[in-house]
Amino acid sequence: MVKRENISLGRLERVALRNIWLREAGDFTPWLAQPHNLKLLSDAIGIELECEAQEKDVGPFRADILCKNTIDDAWVLIENQLERTDHGHLGQLLTYAAGLDAVTIIWIAESITEGHRAALDWLNEITNERFNFFGLEIQAWKIGDSQVAPKFNIVSRPNDWTRTVQKSAQKAGELSETKETQLQFWISFKEYIAAKSRIRCQKPYPQNWMYHSIGRTGMRLVSIASTWDSEAETYGSPELRAEFQLDDKHSKAHFAALETQKEEIERDMGHALTWHNPPNARACRIYVRHSANFLDHNKWPECHEWLRENLENLYRVFRPRVMELGARPEVAPNDNV
Repeated sequence: MVKRENISLGRLERVALRNIWLREAGDFTPWLAQPHNLKLLSDAIGIELECEAQEKDVGPFRADILCKNTIDDAWVLIENQLERTDHGHLGQLLTYAAGLDAVTIIWIAESITEGHRAALDWLNEITNERFNFFGLEIQAWKIGDSQVAPKFNIVSRPNDWTRTVQKSAQKAGELSETKETQLQFWISFKEYIAAKSRIRCQKPYPQNWMYHSIGRTGMRLVSIASTWDSEAETYGSPELRAEFQLDDKHSKAHFAALETQKEEIERDMGHALTWHNPPNARACRIYVRHSANFLDHNKWPECHEWLRENLENLYRVFRPRVMELGARPEVAPNDNV
């Protein structure tokens, strides 16, 4: 047995960013835009991102990276610096966000000054819950002769919990009893999922659905807690549904491609699915349903577990398939799709 005092451990060594990436636009931005590197950022902030464009024109300026949040297809703007933050980049960040109609703004730098951190915190406080501002410091580390490893440290982020509670309090008098129950159901479900699964949840709202990313824009997983019975087509018998949803101009073509694999997909799922492709609507859905009274708070643990199991099953079966579907052409932020 090796004595503990003889164990040899390496030492972390900080590496200067300019020793890895000489230029922001020519080196760091293309590196970050690669899917496996963008995933490092996604994991840090809890939002799955899909790159849409690099050096995107905004009037006479160029934004570093423009992404989509794959949960709700909202625009995400990323601005990079390989040194400490400055006022010029703060102004650019706001200019680009306005010009691109971005709702999530991410500022990455070697170091974020206290004043700029306070500015991001202030923006999160004064803007409504649709907007999110993140400040992240990037570091590079190695041990001995090992490869250099990047690390993102969050300095500023939106306080979703505070915003959700504040919104609930402000609207408590306006919400019906069912809507209030749905809001609290999703707040509890998001906490449950965070502790038990890698599935990501959107912010809780007083509605009958919650979106989850599957890793590609125009497609998502959806949790449903509704008083509408989709089998009997009547209200009054609550149900849960876990859905894979397609909702962009390519939905019909992608649904048709997946339908050719229906037998294999249902075999992988372990049960039959409902395939819903209405002729006069763009959105298509593939789902499984379960009669469950989510209005009874005592039933929430089993409701949450049913949703978790089925969402994870849908993710496992559909994600590799949708990532192999035909590439989606690039669209400008203001295009109607």
